[in-house]
Amino acid sequence: MSTTVALDECQPGLSFELAEAVRDQHLSSRTSQTYQHWITQYLAYFDLKSPNSLSEKNVKEFLKHLVKKMSLSRARLNQAREALFFLYEKVLKKPLKRKELEPS
Repeated sequence: MSTTVALDECQPGLSFELAEAVRDQHLSSRTSQTYQHWITQYLAYFDLKSPNSLSEKNVKEFLKHLVKKMSLSRARLNQAREALFFLYEKVLKKPLKRKELEPS
C-alpha cells in the first residue's frame, strides 16, 4: 500500500493536506518524503486511525516504540518526532507540546 493511499484511508484528503503544508513551508522533496514515511508509520502503528482521534499520549507511545523495539538512532528518532510535530501543527492545526515529547 502506498503512503498516499494509507494517509487517505485513515483520513480522506490527508495526503493532499500534507502536500499543501509541505509546499506552504517550502520543504525539500526529501524532507517531504521523510515526513510522509514517518507519518504513515505512526498511523499504521495505530491501525490507520485518523490522526484527529489520536492524542499526545499516542505520539509518546509510538516514539517509545521506535526507541525500544526498533533501536532507532537519535537522528532518525528526531526525524520521526519532527514529522509528527509537522503533522499536528501544520496539517491538523493541533500543535503538540514539544517539551513533553523531548527525549529523556
